[in-house]
Amino acid sequence: MTFDTKIPIPDLSFDKNGELVIKASETSSHDDFDVLTGKWKMYHKKLKSRLSNNNEWIYLESVDVNYGTILQGIGNTDLYRATFDDKPFEGFTLRLFNPETKLWSLYWVASDSGVLDPPVVGSFDNDIGHFFGKDTFNGKDIVMVFRWDMRDRQHPVWSQAFSEDNGKTWEWNWINVSYKME
Repeated sequence: MTFDTKIPIPDLSFDKNGELVIKASETSSHDDFDVLTGKWKMYHKKLKSRLSNNNEWIYLESVDVNYGTILQGIGNTDLYRATFDDKPFEGFTLRLFNPETKLWSLYWVASDSGVLDPPVVGSFDNDIGHFFGKDTFNGKDIVMVFRWDMRDRQHPVWSQAFSEDNGKTWEWNWINVSYKME
């Protein structure tokens, strides 16, 4: 798997209420996700157990279909299909670009929950996007980051990391590399 460990995660900023303060890069654009349009084979590497000092990785494959732009170019959707523990799984992503703030909000819903997760929010800078959100994992408050590395347009890399200390340290727990099928 191609995962560039040298790409730093941007420092986080919080307001007086402890909420994330996220500012768009100068290059953030409504067409940042256009490269994903089409059908992709995805090769995953994910930690067997997250936030537990575990180093055992699980490898799996999936298929993702990105339907391209919606909403006059400020939105993008995809449908993700995989098999986890011998059970079919689907996930749906809705990505929305705010033309005023130049920030992307990425929403996810999975077939095993039917619940639309709160968005991760961020932008791209030089074909690398970082998207942050606060969440709870196994009863712990965390900050998570999704990273999209689009420098290789034929093999974009998505990765996810969690932090239990507001971004001082991170645990990468899921990485996938996509290969264009169509």
